[in-house]
Amino acid sequence: MTFFYKKRKLILAIESSCDETSVAVVEDGRKILANIVASQVKSHQRFGGVVPEVASRHHVEEITMCIEEALIEAEVEPDDLSGVGVTYGPGLVGALLIGISAAKTFAWAHDLPLIPVNHMAGHIYAANFVEPLQFPLMALLVSGGHTELVYMKETGSFEIIGETRDDAAGEAYDKVGRVLGLSYPSGKEIDEMAHMGQDTYHFPRAMIKEDNYDFSFSGLKSSFINTVHNAEQREEQLSTKDLAASFQASVIDVLTEKTIRACKEYPIKQLVMAGGVAANQGLRERLTKEVAKELPGVTFIVPPLRLCGDNAAMIGAAAFVEAEKGHLADYHLNADPSLTFMTI
Repeated sequence: MTFFYKKRKLILAIESSCDETSVAVVEDGRKILANIVASQVKSHQRFGGVVPEVASRHHVEEITMCIEEALIEAEVEPDDLSGVGVTYGPGLVGALLIGISAAKTFAWAHDLPLIPVNHMAGHIYAANFVEPLQFPLMALLVSGGHTELVYMKETGSFEIIGETRDDAAGEAYDKVGRVLGLSYPSGKEIDEMAHMGQDTYHFPRAMIKEDNYDFSFSGLKSSFINTVHNAEQREEQLSTKDLAASFQASVIDVLTEKTIRACKEYPIKQLVMAGGVAANQGLRERLTKEVAKELPGVTFIVPPLRLCGDNAAMIGAAAFVEAEKGHLADYHLNADPSLTFMTI
């Protein structure tokens, strides 16, 4: 099936890669007409993290209602749409399959093209709702499962120049949160606590001076856990606010140092920060300050908080890029839980 726009450039987008069921209607890649998000956070909190089977069941329960609600809120009919974009990876395989099945069914029922979208590309293109992306650009992707520096020479082209060798930044936040007895997800609470504490424990800044753009947060996590456990054995009381501040200072120092260095060594017009951890106020403030100081002429873009987490609007924005490049899928489209960027 070929892709063509109707009177209006409208795409229905579906996101179900993890624990958010989301459906959006996006116009012209830049205007959100509806962005419905059904969160499962409360269902997973008692487990301290996402349980794949529980996530899949919730997607089954929510997906049809989310589609109906998105169309109603956007005030459009299926016949008004030009295509259906859907996340096919990376993510939880069961969760991805629910969204893909729903997208295939809707596309088949209304004779619409199916547009496969990389979830991480969606996070980058969420910045397109702030202002038009200009290339070349650098993207810092920070989430629960990914920490990557991605260089984009042009739209739809992705080159990973640095990535985490172990834990992702968001993963480290959640593991540290469990040690502190915080509820899942704990990133926001650690960020708030960090603003009330001081970097008194001076945790390691792994790989910060190495001649590459890779990251490592496993050693930081281990150092944090050992500090807390050793204090417990000595019956010593530690400041949770200072622990949070010290942990966050290490994460922010490493992310900022390597990102700024990469931006100086690659010709770019914009720096985009995206993903769930992009909602971290400490990281936003630090990078805003450092970009203004170190990268004159480079525009720093961060999506609004509501678009940092998983949502279908970002998938819709990326779907326009894929459609215009002619990247469509047939009904054999399958989930790819380990999907990575491929330079196009």
